[in-house]
Order: sequence, then C-alpha cells, then structure tokens
Amino acid sequence: MAHWLLKSEADSYGWDDLVCDGSTEWDGVRNAAAAKHLRAMRPGDSALFYHSGKDKAAVGIATITRAAQADGDDGRWVSVAIAPDRPLPHPVTLAAMKAEARLADLPMLRQSRLSISPVGDGEWATLMAMAGL
Repeated sequence: MAHWLLKSEADSYGWDDLVCDGSTEWDGVRNAAAAKHLRAMRPGDSALFYHSGKDKAAVGIATITRAAQADGDDGRWVSVAIAPDRPLPHPVTLAAMKAEARLADLPMLRQSRLSISPVGDGEWATLMAMAGL
C-alpha cells in the first residue's frame, strides 16, 4: 500500500465536505507531475488530506477507492475516487512538518506547489505519530 498527500483549499473543498459527501472524485488536476501520481494510486492506498490556503495543515486520512480513470476528452488527465477514513486527532501543520528533521525529504516540502505528492513509509509513520496516531 502506498501513501499520498492531497492538497485542497478548505474554502473550496475541505475535509468536512468530504466527510459530508462520503466520497468524491479527485478530478480537475491539470499538472503533469500530479497526474503521474494519480495514475500510480491504487484502491486501498491512504492519503493525507491537507488543507492549503490559510490553514496549512494535514487534517484527515482518506482512502483511494478507485484507480485512475480519464478526466476529460484528451486522455492526458485522470482522476481517482476517494473516501474519508478518519480525521487526525491533532492536525499536523506545515510549520510542524518543516520543523521535523525526519520530514526533510518530504516531496510536499520540496515542491510546495504540487497538489498531489507521494509520502514514504517512514515519513508516513512520522506524520502519524505527530498526529497522535
């Protein structure tokens, strides 16, 4: 099972929206690197749901429920389906991530504009510990 980080503006579609909806299509991604990550996702993978914008914190864990399918007519872009798993007991802020030496190579910190990025097993364990899990 792989781990991911999905960024979303809380004001446009936040964790509470995902919980209320029960699931959603993670679509509209128009970045080649992010689309590559979407293609690599498999059902059962876990993803940190990260609020970008003013909150700047990981707030929940989502599960990938369907692998990539076409998003649009040209075949270049894809989407996946996700569902909420559980909220994090303690949100993990961007500042806390940056301060944690074990997360120095976290792709989200090195490529901050990327909306979807992988999270390694060790990084995932660190983030879960920081969140109180």
